[in-house]
Amino acid sequence: MRTAPPLLTERLLLRSLTLEDAPDIQRLAGEYDVAVTLSNMPYPYEDGMAEEWIRSCSEKFEENKALNFAITLRTDRNFIGAIEIRLDPEMENGELGFWVGKPHWGCGYCTEAAKVIVAYGFEVLKLDRICAYHFQNNLASGRVLQKTGMHYEGRIQKFVQKQNQCEDLIGYGMLKADYDSLDPISSNKQSVPI
Repeated sequence: MRTAPPLLTERLLLRSLTLEDAPDIQRLAGEYDVAVTLSNMPYPYEDGMAEEWIRSCSEKFEENKALNFAITLRTDRNFIGAIEIRLDPEMENGELGFWVGKPHWGCGYCTEAAKVIVAYGFEVLKLDRICAYHFQNNLASGRVLQKTGMHYEGRIQKFVQKQNQCEDLIGYGMLKADYDSLDPISSNKQSVPI
């Protein structure tokens, strides 16, 4: 079975998901405050769902449809969340998605992980465009996307049903040319570790 390459940032190690991550995924993603921010996150997060999701991530990787990474702390390798880039090779596009457990909110981990995945998408996967969406009321995700250098692209009204409500999605995107023009110092542009 193929695995995604490990990626390092200053504080994080992004690596392939394993079935050993399932208890942490169920515990962290199973929190209501995490689940309500994500369109595809079930709540309650029941036994077996994490293992099923990890297997589906592996299948998507084998089919070149997505790369999913566990977000872990470099210091102790503790699992704190996950990040994905869904791929459309024909269009050379990627769609970013991420979450971290509530105990790790506000620490900048999503931004750090997102920057290295964006760099990987443009520099290694040779994508031409990367986009991402968040719920209108999830302002923290919007700030993460802005910090990666993505630009606001618009609102899709009442697009996702979540917790018996129709939610608006806010879209952000970046072209390879936009990424190339980022100033590495002022933008804190993340390079892909080799």
